[in-house]
Amino acid sequence: MNENICKTIFDKLMAELPALWKGEETILYMKENGCRNWRQMEWPGWYFQFMCETILSKDNFFAIPGPAYGKVEFDGQKVIPWDFKAHTANTGTNQNKVPTNGYQEVMKAIEEYGRVGFIIASGDAVFDDKDQTFKKWHDALKGKTSDYEKKRIARQAPSRRRKASFKLDAIRFVILDKTTVQYCGSFQGGMRNSNGVARNPKVMLDVSDTRLEQYIFKVQ
Repeated sequence: MNENICKTIFDKLMAELPALWKGEETILYMKENGCRNWRQMEWPGWYFQFMCETILSKDNFFAIPGPAYGKVEFDGQKVIPWDFKAHTANTGTNQNKVPTNGYQEVMKAIEEYGRVGFIIASGDAVFDDKDQTFKKWHDALKGKTSDYEKKRIARQAPSRRRKASFKLDAIRFVILDKTTVQYCGSFQGGMRNSNGVARNPKVMLDVSDTRLEQYIFKVQ
């Protein structure tokens, strides 16, 4: 993939994409602009996907959505299929790992197009305070308790700390082909859904792997 194409995509995004994503402002923006995923707990990823779809679809710069393989649909297409992801760099033990699409679907897309790409918003999050002020605000905006939350309460599991804001540091472009996809790991292989159906293993990117084709553009 030509680095110049990635830089053109980056410039187009950053002409409209803010660098600081405040949780309350961002969720209200999604809600008011017809994004159906404004209720989601992991809102930074959904916000980035919504903004990519909104910005990159203008003037038919990108085809939105991209090709579908079974029930799995790529977010967009420009020359090759692309997916849009957000990655929080300051959390968890595997800070370089980014879960992506289903392995079978990625392989089918590579077979058809030669390559697939991932556009990844990378940055640091500020998490909710000890009183869960942001979570309480988000729950009140939703107006009802989600099924996910009901199940968590029923099994007496602790509530995960929400991201209250996200500071965009860079946008990373990762392109996989039939050779480099072999360097990737897998995620949720062998796991099952609550109904017992096996989950589709997903491709896990390790963005610290120098064998991958990557282009990184820092946000000013």
